Amino acid sequence: GRIYFGKDSNAQPNLIRYIDEIDGFVPWTWLPSQDVGHTDSAMKEFFEIMGKDAAFETPKPSSLIKHLMQIVLKKNDIVLDFFSGTSTTATALMDLNFENKTSNKFLNVQLDQMIDDSPRFNTIADISKERIRRTGEKVQEKIQEKIKKFKSEVKRLQGELPTDETKSKIEQLKSKIEQLKNQDLGFKVLKLSDSNFKQWQQITGKDSKALEEQMKLFIDPVAKNATTENMVYELLLKSGKDLNSQIEEKDGFYSINKNELVFLLEQVNQKIIDTIIASKPKKIIALDKLFKGNDQLKTNAVLQMKDSGIEFKTI
Repeated sequence: GRIYFGKDSNAQPNLIRYIDEIDGFVPWTWLPSQDVGHTDSAMKEFFEIMGKDAAFETPKPSSLIKHLMQIVLKKNDIVLDFFSGTSTTATALMDLNFENKTSNKFLNVQLDQMIDDSPRFNTIADISKERIRRTGEKVQEKIQEKIKKFKSEVKRLQGELPTDETKSKIEQLKSKIEQLKNQDLGFKVLKLSDSNFKQWQQITGKDSKALEEQMKLFIDPVAKNATTENMVYELLLKSGKDLNSQIEEKDGFYSINKNELVFLLEQVNQKIIDTIIASKPKKIIALDKLFKGNDQLKTNAVLQMKDSGIEFKTI
């Protein structure tokens, strides 16, 4: 009674093991393919949103991924997919967030693997990003339909007698409308890249001329192809902050997590310094080259930061 040969007694034999015999086993029910999808339904789903020239033959059915998520996800969880492919995981989670009124996040990782037979996409990552965008548009359409339905119901209730029950229903519907309006369908795309800052090359021996040339290069430490946005994210990571940190571009500086950290990367003057100090950040990181030709401004900034208890660092 411990060997299973399948429903027709003609399948590959498997050992039957009971739950109480397996430590740490979590029991759950696997649904049939008509409920969680299969390869054919996954292809139809993928082609419907991406077109048949997207050139990807083995997507996973989003219904299967949603089923797995429903088993394990808790509130405000992060779903990690290290082999993103066409971003089935991301798109399934966006749908699930809409259906369950949740705000779980996804983190997808995909190599820039080249594909040869697609007229529209160069890499799998390109397909992945486009599918997330299009899924966001489809979810947004669903959101608008639901908002329209709720607004119609509010209008109907407002035409009835204003009882406590009616007023309560109207407030509940208005709350649901606001929740739908605030559904986050955005995503960031980050690529592994070279540093935005020049890397110090160790000088071997006692070549003073080579050392002098190296030091000249570091008068401006910013790499040739660096952009301000990329510097913000690199400094964010190097400061130990989360990539989902709140970044606000203000008048002359970047504020991280409501002035927990401030970056000065493009310009500096006394007005900007006064504005930053008034916002009471914990730490400020500035490009030293911004103070070039104005040592007095830098000296005053250092003293003002110290008096205000703000950590001030230049690079």
